[in-house]
Amino acid sequence: MTRTREGTFFWSGNEACVEAAIIAGCRFFAGYPISPSNEITERLSERLPQVDGIFMQMEDELASIGAVMGASWAGRKAMTATSGPGFSLMQETIGWGFMTDTPCVIVDVQRVGPGTGQATKCGQGDVMQARWGTHGDYAAIALSPNSVQEMFELTIRAFNLAEKYRTPVILLADETIAHVREQITVPPLESIEVVNRKKPKAGDKMFFGLEEVAPMPAVGEGFNVAVTASTHDEYGVRFTQDASVHRRIVQALNAKINNHADDIVEVENYNVDDCRVGIVSFGCTSRAVYEAIERAEAEGVRVGHVRLKTIWPFPEKAVKTLAETAERIIVPEMNLGQVGREVQRVACSTKLVPLNKIGGGELITPEEVLAKIMESD
Repeated sequence: MTRTREGTFFWSGNEACVEAAIIAGCRFFAGYPISPSNEITERLSERLPQVDGIFMQMEDELASIGAVMGASWAGRKAMTATSGPGFSLMQETIGWGFMTDTPCVIVDVQRVGPGTGQATKCGQGDVMQARWGTHGDYAAIALSPNSVQEMFELTIRAFNLAEKYRTPVILLADETIAHVREQITVPPLESIEVVNRKKPKAGDKMFFGLEEVAPMPAVGEGFNVAVTASTHDEYGVRFTQDASVHRRIVQALNAKINNHADDIVEVENYNVDDCRVGIVSFGCTSRAVYEAIERAEAEGVRVGHVRLKTIWPFPEKAVKTLAETAERIIVPEMNLGQVGREVQRVACSTKLVPLNKIGGGELITPEEVLAKIMESD
């Protein structure tokens, strides 16, 4: 099989990620084995050569993300896949990618941490790392699928956002979504939007740090552009002693994401304008919320739900809307409250009700969500 076919399939989330990446135009992968993302690496080692792509198993995660950045500047759509410890090792080079406007996709299949933690168990502890993992001032994009179908759809979206905004994009999956096997529909390929980076024209000279996203030349195309993560101007010229140059370039890097948050942010809303209890969820944990809401409403409790398909930029508008009517907001997550802190920041005076579970990969259940919904104030 060389070309991904349209139709209905029974895939795991990791398998769906691979086929989506190929449809999106990914033709380079570099990575190092780590659970629970290994099926992405294994399947791409077979699939990429079938579509004239390149697969490289590197000696570690530092080399992997470096190879991805180099491949992107060579004109390829490029990606890697890892989990928490490997994601930590990649952070400095991910910062290099932000500073150099380098499009790529990093799939982080979360597991229980910190440290080596529980390598095969599900966790959701990398939320803040996806936003603040590297140093300095930058704006990040991170997407969160809650099904195999969304693992497919959001992988394509991750590549499209990376190309459109010339930035690293993180697909923040988790072990449950990576390994669950579900029916998935691949639509006709001609109906799938695939975005490619803007290429320069003859005479173009400004390739970095423009709020409306600069064109990106590839190595060997004759534009003689210098690529450095040191402070540089719009032409790539290094300026490490000029405060005004640094302010201009970094403000532009942030503005190209923050000024387009309405285009980037995706959420699933339910009953947010007329609810007594609100819920904000993401990833695999959100799967328990649907049944809990159905059971609560059967008891006469009006529940609103905001599911974050995009975690970063944080969907402030959707959460604020929920907070306008909800008396309290429940945030179920498999960590000690990382998204909850953002919800509290945005929701201000609305009461936050955390529902946190860590260790063993034990999922939050519909019964646990329902119990929080039905709690008396």
